[in-house]
Amino acid sequence: MSLTIKLHSHPRHSLNHPAARLSRPPSLNPTKIRPGPIYHANALAPLVYSHRPRMSSDGAARGPIKSSLIDPDGGALVDLVVPEAEAGPKAVEAESLPKVRLTRIDLEWVHVISEGWASPLKGFMREREYLQSLHFNCLRMEDGSIVNMSLPIVLAIDDETKEAIGSSPNVAILGPDGNSVGILRSIEIYKHNKEERIARTWGTSAPGLPYVEEAITPSGNWLIGGDLEVLKPIKYNDGLDHYRLSPKQLRKEFDKRQADAVFAFQLRNPVHNGHALLMNDTRRRLLEMGYKNPILLLHPLGGFVKADDVPLDVRMEQHSKVLEDGVLDPETTIVSIFPSPMHYAGPTEVQWHAKARINAGANFYIVGRDPAGMGHPTEKRDLYDPDHGKKVLSMAPGLEKLNILPFRVAAYDTVAKKMAFFDSSRSQDFLFISGTKMRNYARSGENPPDGFMCPGGWKVLVQYYKSLQAEEAAQAPVLSA
Repeated sequence: MSLTIKLHSHPRHSLNHPAARLSRPPSLNPTKIRPGPIYHANALAPLVYSHRPRMSSDGAARGPIKSSLIDPDGGALVDLVVPEAEAGPKAVEAESLPKVRLTRIDLEWVHVISEGWASPLKGFMREREYLQSLHFNCLRMEDGSIVNMSLPIVLAIDDETKEAIGSSPNVAILGPDGNSVGILRSIEIYKHNKEERIARTWGTSAPGLPYVEEAITPSGNWLIGGDLEVLKPIKYNDGLDHYRLSPKQLRKEFDKRQADAVFAFQLRNPVHNGHALLMNDTRRRLLEMGYKNPILLLHPLGGFVKADDVPLDVRMEQHSKVLEDGVLDPETTIVSIFPSPMHYAGPTEVQWHAKARINAGANFYIVGRDPAGMGHPTEKRDLYDPDHGKKVLSMAPGLEKLNILPFRVAAYDTVAKKMAFFDSSRSQDFLFISGTKMRNYARSGENPPDGFMCPGGWKVLVQYYKSLQAEEAAQAPVLSA
C-alpha cells in the first residue's frame, strides 16, 4: 500500500519551520445475514477525550494553541440544527407541510449536511449546485472563490411525492421511521437523470456498483433541493453515537489537546500494522518538521458500505484493541466516526473525503493506494488506476490549500516478521496482504503472519466471521431426503 499525506501550508507552520455493548446499526441490505452483538466492552470510550497538556522545554504548561490551522470551506462552519427553543414551533410547522420520506442513506446525508461536513452547503443541492458538482467537482461562491464539492449531495423523490408537494415552497422531511427530522425551505424540484449522474460520478454505468444499486437505481425521477433545518442532532441509538463527533466538536477537542497539527486517516477496513506504521511514521515526520504535538484523527467511515465490508461495530471494536495493545498511542489519537455514506467512486470520491476533513479542522490528510476504489463490478481488474486518487488530490480545484507528501509502499517483511516499508532491493522478502486475503484468513480461522495485526484486533475479526458463519448455517434450508 502506498500512501501520501496532504499538507496545508500555514504561514507559521511551513514544512521548513523548525519549530457499553457495541451493536450494529440496522442493515441497509435486508438479505445480508448479520448475527447479534458479539462483543462486551466499549473500550474506546475513555480514549476519545484522553489528552495531556503540552509542556514547554522548561516544564511549564504552554498557553492555549488554536489547532484549527485550516479554515472551513466558505470561511464559516455550517450548523443547521435549530436552537432547542425553536425546535418545538418548527416541529408544529412541519406537521402542516407536505412530507418527504427519507431512506436511511438520505438520513446519513442529512447528518453530514447539518453538522457542516459539506460546508458551505446548507441543504440538499438545487440544480445550479448539482450541475457544478457533477460537471466541475466544485462550487463557485458569490465572491468568485471555489470550494471543492466532488459528489452531488441530493435528495430524490418520486412522481407521487412531487405531485403531493404541488406549489408548496417548503416541505417537511421524515426519517425512515416516520418521525419528523426537519424542514427543507425554498425548494426547487428538477429532473433526476440517473444515467448521467452515475456515468459522471463513477466513470462507468456498469451494473453492480454498490451505492448505485442501493441508493440511485430504486430512487425517484426527481431531485428536490433547498435550505435545510434539522430539529435535533441526528442519532442512531446503536451504542456508537458518542463516537460521532461533529466538525465543531472535533475542532474543540483539537484545541483542548493543544494540538499544533492534525492529520486524518480515513478508512473503512480494520486497522493492521501496515496502517499503524504509516500513521506513526506520519507523526514522526511531523515532529521532525518542528511540530510539538501532532494529533492523529483516526476517522473510520460510518455510513453506508457494501455488503462484504466489515460492519461498523466490528471495526470500532477492532480499533479499540489496536489502541489497547499500544499499536497506536491513545494520548495522541482521537477516534471518531465519519458519518458519510460510501460511494466507492475512486478519484472523484477521495476529493470529498479530503474536503470534509478540512471542515473538521484537520490540516494533514493521509491518502493511500486506490483511495475509495473497488474492483470493477463485472471485470477482473481495478475500477480505477490505483495512483490516480493521490494525483487528482494534488490538482483538484478548491483543494489548493492542501499539498501532497508521498509515502513509500508498506508490506509484510517476511525476514523481520513485521510490516515495513517496501525495499525493492529485496522484493522477494515482502508479502502483500490484500483486504480480500485478510478477510479470507479470518473466515477460515487461519492466522496471518506474526506482526501483521495485533492479536487482540485479529481475535475480534475471527470472532465476527465465526459468528457470521454460525448464523448462515442456522439460516440454511434443511433438505429432506
